[in-house]
Amino acid sequence: MKAILPAKSLVDRTYEALLDAICTGEFRPGDRIGQDEVAERLNVSRQPVNSAIAMLKAQRFVMDTGRRGVVVAPVDQKLFESIYQVRSALEPLAVELATGNMSPGAISRGRDIVRRGVALMQAADAKGVLQADIDFHTLIYELSGNAVILDTMRLNWAHLRRSMGEVLRFPGMTLTVWKEHDAIFEAMVSGDGKKAATLMRKHIVDAPRRLRSSSA
Repeated sequence: MKAILPAKSLVDRTYEALLDAICTGEFRPGDRIGQDEVAERLNVSRQPVNSAIAMLKAQRFVMDTGRRGVVVAPVDQKLFESIYQVRSALEPLAVELATGNMSPGAISRGRDIVRRGVALMQAADAKGVLQADIDFHTLIYELSGNAVILDTMRLNWAHLRRSMGEVLRFPGMTLTVWKEHDAIFEAMVSGDGKKAATLMRKHIVDAPRRLRSSSA
């Protein structure tokens, strides 16, 4: 029998709805988030909205602005760069740990994600490509068996979603990303964790440069 998982709380669902709206650009930097308006749109009371906003504030997605209340925080370039510094250390480690856990099911999942990412790229589906990118890295975190890496990167990816969309709108850059994903994963499949870690480190270090080039 499978364990019965507890349903997500109303606060969690409200938080996820607001976070998704911020990350997808439905709420832009500087937009005011009115508690009454959000409660009405989500068909909930003010209490879960207040709790969700407090969580988002602690995570730097929203901020207080005096009389205007809470507004969406600007995209923080320094935070973006700091996350990539952390990723350059954590993700090669995750790859090495994950290489020892490459079951047939995991290999199938990883190759499916790479194929899906390329197909979405060819269809010019920027949102879908970004989600496939997140899925690829998340699979590696899960396979690493390290809960600290998984939990740390889950929050960081929420911040990265706000910035990463731009680089994946450029087909040439996206093709490079997915070629790198494929090379990393096939090195893992072959059992060469050191090579996969080296490729992952380069992949992470090069990513901010791609983003800067795309916005120039």
